[in-house]
Amino acid sequence: MSQTSPLTLLDPEVTRRFGAHVADRVGPGDVLLLAGPIGAGKTHFARALIQHRLAKVGLFEDVPSPTFTLVQTYQADCEIWHADLYRLTDPDELFELGLDGAFDTALCLIEWPDRLGSETPENAALLQFQSSEDGLARQLELSGNVKLARRILEGWNG
Repeated sequence: MSQTSPLTLLDPEVTRRFGAHVADRVGPGDVLLLAGPIGAGKTHFARALIQHRLAKVGLFEDVPSPTFTLVQTYQADCEIWHADLYRLTDPDELFELGLDGAFDTALCLIEWPDRLGSETPENAALLQFQSSEDGLARQLELSGNVKLARRILEGWNG
């Protein structure tokens, strides 16, 4: 799939709403690769998606960045894995984290997906975040899995 036309997420609240929107369209076996520079909104988006899924089953909990733990898991209506691979130095470390198994059975949100190397799942959708000059808005482009990207965008009107 070629990249979609960029979406503009005008501020953190719109990014949060988009995360909740996506949460209703993804599930076990879906892998979202969240790419972009530090501060581009990857964790904010992931937190919104996870909190929305947790709220659907009556759970309200903090969703910290997995920067130092590398992986955080959540049990909502499905298992959710949120990984931040920034500190990974070798793709073989993925096996130690158990991510390879989670790709098939859980909803996976992967920050810094370039660290996956050849272990990048073929069925993944790439969400590329970029900050605007004002620091509030985000540009987002989707590529990768065509069916998953269509599901993600279906019904979104900003």
